[in-house]
Amino acid sequence: MPLPPAPSRRAALLAPEAFEVTARPRVATTSANEAVAMPQRAAAAPARAGRKADDSVASSLAAPDTAPLLQIETRTRTAAPSAAPVARSTGTRKARGTATPAAVTAGPAPAPATTTRSRKSASHGPTKLFVLDTNVLLHDPTSLFRFEEHDIFLPMIVLEELDGHKKGMTEVARNGRQASRTLDALAAAQGADMAKGLKLDSTGQRAAGGHLFFQTVPLDYSLPTSLPPGKADNQILGVVEALRKLHSPREVVLVSKDINMRVKARALGLNAEDYQNDKTLEDGDLLYAGVLALPPDFWAKSGKNVESWQSGAHTYYRIGGPIVPQLMINQFVYFEAPGEPSLFARVSEIREKTAVLQTLKDYGSTKNAVWGVTTRNREQNYAMNLLMDPEIDFVTLTGTAGTGKTLLALAAGLTQVLDDRRYTEIIMTRATVSVGEDIGFLPGTEEEKMGPWMGALDDNLEFLAKGDGGNAGEWGRAATNELIRSRIKIKSMNFMRGRTFLNKYVIIDEAQNLTPKQMKTLITRAGPGTKIICMGNLAQIDTPYLTEGSSGLTYAVDRFKGWPHSGHITLARGERSRLADFASEVL
Repeated sequence: MPLPPAPSRRAALLAPEAFEVTARPRVATTSANEAVAMPQRAAAAPARAGRKADDSVASSLAAPDTAPLLQIETRTRTAAPSAAPVARSTGTRKARGTATPAAVTAGPAPAPATTTRSRKSASHGPTKLFVLDTNVLLHDPTSLFRFEEHDIFLPMIVLEELDGHKKGMTEVARNGRQASRTLDALAAAQGADMAKGLKLDSTGQRAAGGHLFFQTVPLDYSLPTSLPPGKADNQILGVVEALRKLHSPREVVLVSKDINMRVKARALGLNAEDYQNDKTLEDGDLLYAGVLALPPDFWAKSGKNVESWQSGAHTYYRIGGPIVPQLMINQFVYFEAPGEPSLFARVSEIREKTAVLQTLKDYGSTKNAVWGVTTRNREQNYAMNLLMDPEIDFVTLTGTAGTGKTLLALAAGLTQVLDDRRYTEIIMTRATVSVGEDIGFLPGTEEEKMGPWMGALDDNLEFLAKGDGGNAGEWGRAATNELIRSRIKIKSMNFMRGRTFLNKYVIIDEAQNLTPKQMKTLITRAGPGTKIICMGNLAQIDTPYLTEGSSGLTYAVDRFKGWPHSGHITLARGERSRLADFASEVL
């Protein structure tokens, strides 16, 4: 098609007639192209004569005399698509001018194809509209900024429920208040318009590229008569149904932590998903184990290139090859094969394509017993090496019941507090989550209130005191038990905020019941010279809304892996009794 005439002045819009010119069929011969191009040059020449040389608008429409014919032909072909965005945006403005108020305020209008955000997300598919349930905001008040380029819609009943949970000192109440403050900040941002949607990145959250919409008018929907309309969950389902019809074919998804809510939504034919952004791992089996088995051909392939040297009681090996990228600092490796020399070591250094392995101290031997305790399997020996290393500030231990987590931590703590004087005292705490019905309020001081929760501590102290003072008689055992009790402090997690522990040996038991926020609160209490040990069984989570993937213990293991002053071990084999081992496998 021929080029439209140049505008008469700078930055002027083209006349509507310029877009109605029909394109002529292209002719493949060069002479035909020249015949089409010459009138264009003749028509554009007078316009160029009366304008300045730096007129960028006119230069983009009229080709210079010295331009080759190929450039003119290219511009001729691209003239038609360049007009389409202007025509579409004009139509959009007209449609907005005649839209009813309900259509504007009930929810987000389908995004035009020419917006910048739509072009950015085109490679990831069309943007979705997520309707958040109240429990998502109460579970994670920052969830508004976790949906990338997608839009978020909040029904009015969600704001009502959020307002009802803001009172109190519980974690849910704190999250509700934080979510309310976040909504207030978004609404008060400069240029915020609820009718068009609040930009989620207006408060500095650059990862969120979508808009937040509120329900400002009643929506027309119909639900089965078996669902009472006065219930909040059913009202949210009705909003999702109305939005699905209003914004079809755009995908509208309900996000809820309530399983029954998602089941009802799917029964009504609505899309529903769980809130996944709080999960560190999708599957608990993907959790970092802290141990890696070397391949069977390790010595055959790497034996000739391995450097070894002795330093103190440890032997060091410098290895290379394809195994190095899989290693992390303080990860344990082992090699066991019939007829081959075994190797049990810890990764102490990684430099580009080489790694240094440090042999371990054998705490399974009686001469290396820690407070009378000897390790019984490979993983326990790994754990004791971490617990007794003064360079390791943070240790995480996971494993099923009876694997020796508490016993190993207490034995190492008593040795380093009473014998080595490395730490001043042992501080022990745990998450007070009941397995069954709560027994109510407990009388007494802080330590007396925590006493019923510390049955595991009493059981292990009884074993340790018996092993240490077995030949000292009744008086000797009583004195040993009194000495141990004087160096162990039992604290409640409720009073940890604001504290700083100096030269303390801190044991956090049942850490699988902590949220990531609670775990951060406890770990950041550590002052100079403090060592923290987190223990737990991810198969025994009693806290509502926590799973193996979202537990604070999983969060800590995943975030600290590879740090030079931390270590993790998953204890695999139970050593409590044959009855406990068999029960943990079959029950």
